[in-house]
Amino acid sequence: MRRYTIPAVGVLGISMLALTGCQASDGSTASASDTPITIATLPVSDDPTQANPTDALVELLEEETGREVEVTDVPDYLSVVEAIRSDHVDIGIMSGFPSALAVNTGEVDALLAWEGSDEPVSTCVVLDDSPIRTVADLEGATVAFADQASSSGYFMPVYMLHEAGLEQGKDYEAIFAGGHEGSFVALEQGQVDAACTAVVLTEMGAPTFPFAEGEWRAVGESPSMEVMGTVLARQSLDDETRTLLEQAIPKVFAEENAEKLAAYSSFIGLDVVTAPEPSIFTSFADIAAVAGVELEDLE
Repeated sequence: MRRYTIPAVGVLGISMLALTGCQASDGSTASASDTPITIATLPVSDDPTQANPTDALVELLEEETGREVEVTDVPDYLSVVEAIRSDHVDIGIMSGFPSALAVNTGEVDALLAWEGSDEPVSTCVVLDDSPIRTVADLEGATVAFADQASSSGYFMPVYMLHEAGLEQGKDYEAIFAGGHEGSFVALEQGQVDAACTAVVLTEMGAPTFPFAEGEWRAVGESPSMEVMGTVLARQSLDDETRTLLEQAIPKVFAEENAEKLAAYSSFIGLDVVTAPEPSIFTSFADIAAVAGVELEDLE
């Protein structure tokens, strides 16, 4: 496995998706079977004492495809989208909302999608000694969100607060911590009153979720999502690699690999749709609008 890192250069808003350093494919005539599969990922954990689930993902994908896999680390969700959109990488694994935004550009394909369950996606976490007991108590609070394109760390909890009558910028202050881990750090250090995140992360324990039992409480639950995640692909991806990935990825996300995949394991056990139609993301439009994002504005 080869690994590259694109530094954080700033995404200048949903409509621009700017990523310095992405280049178009070089037009090589090499056979697809001789070339690596390239994937853009976000850093999952900075803890050097823990196994990196991205390494496990790569190892399993190489086993199933028989191809080398190269990883490019990017700073945020929208940078993953732009890396695919600009032909810098072959694929990226994304949650529902950034996938909906990407597919709506008409310049990125959904290779496959994991359908949602009936379980709530997000919650907001407070320290156990916090006076905040309900979602309504977050009025006047400072709330940490993971990333402005995160499904579980932004869109769904913002919708949850909206349903409780709280609007961002009016009833509470929002900060973006650059990821779920950053949200937890901000809460732990007392920089925010609450951190909104994925329910599944709170269930995983350390090191993914740094708070022990008795140190934290969950406040509220968001609705479920119709699509939990998607494998996005560049539209120029060759048919051989496309078919290979459609067959291999569901095998990678099998129950026996749940422990290895750690944070990626939330997709395991969900029904898979191959080559889903863009209409699968229709339900995301209303929730995105609550967060001030119109899917049709992303072009």
